[in-house]
Amino acid sequence: MKIQLTQDIAMPTVGFGTYLMDDKQAEVSVTHALKAGYRHIDTAEGYQNEAGVGRAIRATDISRDELFVTTKLWPGNPAWGHPVKDRATTFAALDQSLENLGLDYVDLYLIHAPFAGSKRLEQWEALIALREQGKARAIGVSNFAQAHIEEIRAAGLSLPDANQIELHPWCQKPDLTSYLAKEDISIIAYSSLVPLAEWRTAEGHDSAKSDKMRQDGAKPDSPIKGLASKYGVAEAQILLRWGLQKGYGILPKSTNPDRIRQNIDLFSFELDAGDMKLLAAMNRGGSVAWASGDPTQQG
Repeated sequence: MKIQLTQDIAMPTVGFGTYLMDDKQAEVSVTHALKAGYRHIDTAEGYQNEAGVGRAIRATDISRDELFVTTKLWPGNPAWGHPVKDRATTFAALDQSLENLGLDYVDLYLIHAPFAGSKRLEQWEALIALREQGKARAIGVSNFAQAHIEEIRAAGLSLPDANQIELHPWCQKPDLTSYLAKEDISIIAYSSLVPLAEWRTAEGHDSAKSDKMRQDGAKPDSPIKGLASKYGVAEAQILLRWGLQKGYGILPKSTNPDRIRQNIDLFSFELDAGDMKLLAAMNRGGSVAWASGDPTQQG
């Protein structure tokens, strides 16, 4: 399955995420993912693992035109002591990412978050230029709210091809997803597995997930556990299948080879309308993947 980002560019619906992997983990895990059938690999400047991702890509015998590679510009964030990038440093950032990856171009280049304030439009203009140069085949944003995208429209610039945002049954963002669909901006979901009790329990994998949320995910009567039993699949597969049926791209991430294979095995079952309605009723509203708060709320 693929999502049409532009008239000429289609993105594999199931991608492989690499957040919170170091270079070595990324190299090993992406290698497993490519062997398991993934053809979309998602990384970012801010993940600091592009070199490992690139080594795995270059070691495979899969042709470049069969692969879809996404990376992201870290825009800077004054609140964290990171200088905000301007046009020149945005160009330099993609050049560095391409060098890290060992690639001539990426298939999708995203602004990672709307942290650049008054420089957001300058960064977006730079991405448009990078697309024209052929260094990025498609361009988009991540963690942008409607207001941030309307800012682009008001400047008379072309709108993003995609917006990568946190989405799962506990965080459904109905207003934003409806707006994106209306504007024909493809939706890519990250952190699809938040409702699982074991999501990000490792040391250093901080998030805004509360102890109550972890306890709710572990309850024997959790709706997701019930659906997993009903369909004879893992809880993770229920959450990922939900994203597919909503029309989103998804980015499951794991370092376990068995789970890597399991997370792409999503096409032998379909959630019925009643179960999709059950999952729709689980929306809790807020994002939890960022420990520092929902980045879509940045001004």
